[in-house]
Amino acid sequence: MSWSHPVAKITDDERRQRLARLQAALEDKALDGCLLGSTESLRYFTGLDWHPSERLLGALVTPKGVRYIAPGFEKSRVESLPRLPGEIVIWQEDEATAALIASLLPANARLALDDALPLFIYHQLAGAFGADRLVDGGRLIRDLRLRKSQTEIALIKHAMGLTLEVHRRAHSFIKPGVRSSEVVRHIDEQHRALGAEGGSSFCIVSFGLATSLPHGADGDQIYAPGDVVLVDTGCRLDGYHSDLTRTYVLEEPTTEFAAAWAIEREAQQAVFEAARLGASCGSLDDAARRVLAEHGLGPDYALPGLPHRAGHGLGMEIHEEPYIVRGNATRLESGMCFSNEPMIVFPGRFGIRLEDHIHMTETGAEWFTKPAKGPTEPFA
Repeated sequence: MSWSHPVAKITDDERRQRLARLQAALEDKALDGCLLGSTESLRYFTGLDWHPSERLLGALVTPKGVRYIAPGFEKSRVESLPRLPGEIVIWQEDEATAALIASLLPANARLALDDALPLFIYHQLAGAFGADRLVDGGRLIRDLRLRKSQTEIALIKHAMGLTLEVHRRAHSFIKPGVRSSEVVRHIDEQHRALGAEGGSSFCIVSFGLATSLPHGADGDQIYAPGDVVLVDTGCRLDGYHSDLTRTYVLEEPTTEFAAAWAIEREAQQAVFEAARLGASCGSLDDAARRVLAEHGLGPDYALPGLPHRAGHGLGMEIHEEPYIVRGNATRLESGMCFSNEPMIVFPGRFGIRLEDHIHMTETGAEWFTKPAKGPTEPFA
């Protein structure tokens, strides 16, 4: 499909730089290779996008090169897809993939594994290599993906802008009698209209009591005047996610809702102000909970209050490191991107989640999108 957005896609030059960093890390840790599965890390390092299945398709990265591991009948398909150059090594349906991978490495090789590989593949590899020669490659890979390049940040920022506009259109679309499924469909259509070819990557639309369930309720709800509205949605551009939530009412808010909304916004702002270079991720979650405790909410994960972490990293996965959660000692660095969403749940009544995302720059935190203005004004 043609690319119509005012930001650049990820280039092969950038992927080669990523691959070179992975190869350097392998050498530094005396590892003979890293096996990437059909995961977002495969796309991140090589550009090859493949849905996982019971058949192993991935890449074996060594300090000197990359080889793709593919079922024999999929070779022609792999050859047709965008990816960095590399030999395609095939296996047939009656062959053991673990033995094939072992044959491509030196005797007694130490192999790092993509942390998103299925467990059944690990067991096959353990049988061929011995568990003591397999290394969890998660930390290796995640450390390389943790800090986003300017191209990645530009893609995420543009995707966030598209989704913010979709939120505006959804806000105008909601009327008494409309079903949540109709709003979900409208949001998908508007994402597509704005150039997100895959439409919505996810969408939660909740009315009234259902807003107190963080990830929504089963069944189709019907909007009634006075209902609290929660909309959480996003899209993908060149593999990178947007993810934004707005909670509001369309009529005059009750005193209770207006006060709760103000606390939520205060907690969200406290997270932003705590997001300083060198601060621990856990300290941002702490900042949100302090605000809630000052207003008699919580403490900890008790309700009414904040039942989950205050945020999550975002990139090629909608939930990835760094996690904004109590006890996370990871220090904020330039290039890190994460959500700011210290939701407040009032069981049996309503929930309020205001979700915007932050990216760290050389001088500190910046919003991807400006936070909501008020309980009836979900946009800045």
